[in-house]
Amino acid sequence: MSKIFVDACLGKETPYTPVWMMRQAGRYLPEYMKVRAEAGSFLDLCHDPEKAAEVTLQPVDIVGVDAAILFSDILVIPDEMGMDLSFVKGEGPKFSDPITSQEDLDRLIGGEEAAGRLTYVYDTIKLIKERLADDKALIGFTGAPWTLATYMIEGQGTKTYNICKKMMYTNPELLHNILAKVTEVVKLYMEKQIESGIDVVQIFDSWAAAIEPSKYDEFSWKYMIEIADYLKAKYPHIPIIMFPKGIPAFIERGLVYGNFDVFGVDWGTPMAFAKEKLGDKYVLQGNMEPCRLYSKEATTECVEALQEIMGSKRHIFNLGHGILPDVPVENAKHFVKECHRVSRKG
Repeated sequence: MSKIFVDACLGKETPYTPVWMMRQAGRYLPEYMKVRAEAGSFLDLCHDPEKAAEVTLQPVDIVGVDAAILFSDILVIPDEMGMDLSFVKGEGPKFSDPITSQEDLDRLIGGEEAAGRLTYVYDTIKLIKERLADDKALIGFTGAPWTLATYMIEGQGTKTYNICKKMMYTNPELLHNILAKVTEVVKLYMEKQIESGIDVVQIFDSWAAAIEPSKYDEFSWKYMIEIADYLKAKYPHIPIIMFPKGIPAFIERGLVYGNFDVFGVDWGTPMAFAKEKLGDKYVLQGNMEPCRLYSKEATTECVEALQEIMGSKRHIFNLGHGILPDVPVENAKHFVKECHRVSRKG
């Protein structure tokens, strides 16, 4: 059976506009929390294909979205490149050995060897595909090289990105070397995800807004496009979604380009603006403010407004960033039902 989500990503006519929610498997589902408690640490859950497959499928079965997003974490890439990753409760991910020099970078594993170590991700994908309904799609993903590099350089999440940006302006060669090495691993990682069975690729640049617009192409977007070009050359039938968060100024400059299918619009970028600038080139995805899910009325208001803005233009309903942990499950279900209601044809 044709997957409505995949067809929508490719700009084909569909009976209704499909919907999914970023960060689908999460603390808003009690069923997830149960599996999470059984797994041990967060990394243990990522490394357990059986449990990772189970939590990937939960939002499809419980909430009714049209696509599942693979349960994993973007930082498994630098972890398997040889960095020392841990998740500290209440503090998030940390690397004990951040990159500060070319020597630090040279000690990391790259290319095929690093991508080949992520077998638990590929095994998870295979299990999901065995269990996922034929009319549902599976989205694989990666963090963009810039977003991955921020963690690798800073050693943890940051609000200022001052260490990364100091490197950007004082030692750009080293930053480009880091980005290039990560990009090569990501290409092969995503290729192996496709070979394992995913239907759609999404490249997240969660920390895109940390880069000033005049530098964004040089230090992020061109690496994302390099990944997209590599995958499209080999797998033209696989849709690619680009999601750089918080870059309306970059869009305004007309700097969004490349061979991909869907542009993810974050909640801070007006959908009408994105439609004007990008709607003739790409399918647009998004962009409801996630906090609207606290209110069914606010959710319906936004869904109807998005449908009115987009009209017959190609669109996929989604949140403008990840779902929050205390959102009532019934409200998430309401979002999906409303998206289907307003967009269903005939």
